[in-house]
Amino acid sequence: MDYFPVFLKVKGRPCLVVGGGKVAARKVLSLLRAGGQVAVVAPQVCDELQAQAGSDAVTLVGREFSAADIEGKVLAIAATDDAAVNRSVYELASRQGIPVNVVDNPELCSFIVPSIVDRSPVQVAVSTGGASPVLARLLRARLESFIPAAYGRLAQLVDDYRQNVKQHFSDVDQRRYFWESILQGRVAELLFAGQEELARNALQEAIDDAGENYETSGEVYLVGAGPGDPDLITFRALRLMQQADVVVYDRLVSQPILDMVRRDADMIYAGKARDKHTLSQESINQLLVRLAKEGRRVLRLKGGDPFIFGRGGEEIETLAQEGIPFQVVPGITAASGCASYAGIPLTHRDYAQSCTFVTGHLKDGSVDLDWGKLAKPAQTIVFYMGMHSIPVISKQLIAHGLSADTPVALVQQGTTPNQRVYIETLDSLPTLGDRHAVKPPTIIIVGEVVSLHSKLSWFGLPAAGK
Repeated sequence: MDYFPVFLKVKGRPCLVVGGGKVAARKVLSLLRAGGQVAVVAPQVCDELQAQAGSDAVTLVGREFSAADIEGKVLAIAATDDAAVNRSVYELASRQGIPVNVVDNPELCSFIVPSIVDRSPVQVAVSTGGASPVLARLLRARLESFIPAAYGRLAQLVDDYRQNVKQHFSDVDQRRYFWESILQGRVAELLFAGQEELARNALQEAIDDAGENYETSGEVYLVGAGPGDPDLITFRALRLMQQADVVVYDRLVSQPILDMVRRDADMIYAGKARDKHTLSQESINQLLVRLAKEGRRVLRLKGGDPFIFGRGGEEIETLAQEGIPFQVVPGITAASGCASYAGIPLTHRDYAQSCTFVTGHLKDGSVDLDWGKLAKPAQTIVFYMGMHSIPVISKQLIAHGLSADTPVALVQQGTTPNQRVYIETLDSLPTLGDRHAVKPPTIIIVGEVVSLHSKLSWFGLPAAGK
């Protein structure tokens, strides 16, 4: 983050705006809405500022800015057309540790004024760090349509009953579970429908009916995080990511997706690389059971889809044996996501009528694949975890009948900004390492559909040839 997001309390406190134009008037109006006491310094002021001067919270000072104007202020905004004056405001405020903003000059700002969605006491702030105020306003406009005005009343209702609930539930998790059920249930719907009194009655009944040992039974959410692009996760996955108490995540879950998890959730890394396992699979299975039995909601977050070479079946089998409730949320598997972002259709009526997913993670050099069935015409083969088996894949597919000229694509870090596509043939595949530093996570796509990449590629950098 370039800026630390924070909401500053200015209610009843002295603020300074230097400038007398319409931009300054907008800044004064925002400060007034937050309850600030605003001094406006400018030789001349626009009609909007003259109108605002009728408020007891606004003082107009009709002269040029001076250093004394900064004294005692908790915040300063410079909105003049004079660069020297703006810089002077910035330098004087900075020396005294006063937050300062020079309009349309990010370099002379210690804080940024965001675009606001105001549902007081709920507020949503959107900022681009000064890079594009117009984009921030467009994003705010979208959020305005998603956040009903009633959310402010809902927040006020929660605040009115907050101490009551805190006294009723001594456990923090119990309180959180209770409020989540209220905010997603009948009480919220009554308030949204304009029936505030009924909503208050329903909330009080829910408090009275809840026993001291409010239900906090554990559950496991087995969620597919997709191949890397955070925009590819499902709505359901996002909802569960936001309500989990603890997250057990794999190596292939990208950081942008982890950033979407609830901020105060406990994070446990359980990644596996070749010959390097943080936790064994059995240890992971038992960890999920233990956490759920402690009454925690556990998010088991896996790259791709948990049921396609993700060992998700083994994990929920253990959960079922232990009587642990669980949900499964599928994700876009790496083969589908990476091939799509590489412009390679896995099936095509002119090239391939079937597609096979196989794991190329061969243990101890053994080969347990049915190469005869894989080496068929009009078929696409996708190898997961196959980087260390490239020589075997090339040799066996050619030996069992595929042409040495069969096109092959390697998609590294597919669907992410770091995606790279390498185009080879079965014959050139073993020498790939001499020409390119390809690293996992990479999937290998074999078949005539790869030839469509040059025509259909739409995302990221162009492919690297032989």
